[in-house]
Amino acid sequence: MKFPIMTLVGSTKFKEEFEAVEKEFTLKGYVVLTVGCFLHRDFDKRIVKKKRMLDRVHLQKIDMADIVFVVSPDGYIGGSTRTEIEYAERAGKLVVYQTHSFLKG
Repeated sequence: MKFPIMTLVGSTKFKEEFEAVEKEFTLKGYVVLTVGCFLHRDFDKRIVKKKRMLDRVHLQKIDMADIVFVVSPDGYIGGSTRTEIEYAERAGKLVVYQTHSFLKG
């Protein structure tokens, strides 16, 4: 059996939500590709310096995906996320939007 590949996109300010979504879809049998650096949360100067490269890496993750899942627990979609969604749509990827929070409580 080949498991479907899902790439998560969304604002890196939602670190905990990304982790929760990754866990839930992994438990459902998806191979989940997600962001590796949370620019808005990690405060690591290397992330800022390498942002352009990291953006290209994430587009490659979208290329690898069967499905793109938009992490947006409060409906927020910023400019970078919008660019990623448009990229995925141009590539013919199925884009699914989050309709509820995966966080407990």
